[in-house]
Amino acid sequence: MYQKSPEIGKGVDWILIWLYAILVAIGLLCIFSVEYRNGDGVLQSFLGFKKNYSKQFFYFGACVVLAVLILLTDSKFFTATANLSYLTGIALILATFVVGKEIKGSKSWIPLGFMNLQPVELCKIFTSLALAKFLSMTETNFSKPPAQLVAAAISFTPAALSILQGETGLALVYFSFLIPMYREGLPPGYLIFGASMAVLLVASLLLSTKTLLITFTVWGALALFINKRQIRRNNRLLLMIAGCWAFCILFVGVIVPFTFKHVFKKYQADRIFSMVGVDNPFVNKNTGEIISTADEKAKQKKNNQQNYNVKQSKIAIGSGGLAGKGFLKGTQTEGDFVPEQHTDFIFTSVGENFGFWGSSLLMLIYLGLILRIVTIAERQRSTFSRVYAYSVASIFFFHVAVNISVTIGLAPVIGITLPLLSYGGSSLLSFTILLFILIRLDADRQMVLR
Repeated sequence: MYQKSPEIGKGVDWILIWLYAILVAIGLLCIFSVEYRNGDGVLQSFLGFKKNYSKQFFYFGACVVLAVLILLTDSKFFTATANLSYLTGIALILATFVVGKEIKGSKSWIPLGFMNLQPVELCKIFTSLALAKFLSMTETNFSKPPAQLVAAAISFTPAALSILQGETGLALVYFSFLIPMYREGLPPGYLIFGASMAVLLVASLLLSTKTLLITFTVWGALALFINKRQIRRNNRLLLMIAGCWAFCILFVGVIVPFTFKHVFKKYQADRIFSMVGVDNPFVNKNTGEIISTADEKAKQKKNNQQNYNVKQSKIAIGSGGLAGKGFLKGTQTEGDFVPEQHTDFIFTSVGENFGFWGSSLLMLIYLGLILRIVTIAERQRSTFSRVYAYSVASIFFFHVAVNISVTIGLAPVIGITLPLLSYGGSSLLSFTILLFILIRLDADRQMVLR
């Protein structure tokens, strides 16, 4: 039976579309401010497809066309092709090992002539759809470990392939899928354990091993004293306290020192400790203070370059003050002091040009976008649409949080874009598709999709 095509404006969330358009416009302005120099013809350079802001403008035009096509697509198409699209994404990632182009040490790009396609970027979309498809199946019991393992395999297989490509930053993005899994019933114990491990690791970096060993022993003794009555009735509590104490002691006293002394090279350990602003207390027995091999020297040079990038990034953001220096008046930008300012460090352009107030406004726009997506997620009747929406929100949150943390020196440089602002056809294309599939699904929210 013939089915009428969906109307493009019916049920569409225009707030989300306006937030998308505003962010893309800010991105174009920021890329323009980074590359424009006095004497350049504005109109000619915008239409010349030679400058990065010109290319981004044309990429945006292509994304608008693609967005319209997505809005005209039946929502059932995305559920029907979710698994096929995921396999296609995995195949494209595998193809980079054969026909991939190496850029900045990562062989994760497929050259298309007019642009370089990064499959691991697009695979975020396919993974979101495949995860939503799996969790919405009636036979999926996500409270059972087998279903949890399948969901983890769907989410983290692209991440594992990305690491093999040398794209560690994008691989970390796939951990954002833990949030939609948690929303759908993943036991909180997994997240609590992961967060506890992260806190324990940071504490190991900030405090001395001796201090932590004494602290954990005192806490263990206090826990035993406070719960002595319950322990007499239930020996299981004693085993739990003793097990937690033993694990913390083993982690801090053995695992962390061994890893930094025998697994990491000196420059790697130094880089990790520099993140939290302390000197490396461990001596690397493999290399000591000497960097001997050409590979290690190259990595040390890359590490120094990344430290330089972050230093210049913080200078540029700080120089903007409260109100900024004004559009096209940034001295750090004019002097090309910040490398990769049109891509991973695009936030420095906002900070220098528009200052604290402009940066805060941008953060509020991103916050509004993410909260709007969460609101859309919670009004869905379909599990498929809800899981997909939470996946989109999680990906945006992870990208924004990590990218801005990198630019202000709170996270290591891992090469991750600022959504809809950073230059790049693959990045803009993937975030556009992510959002507009969500808008299409939301327009049909009264349907139950599987």
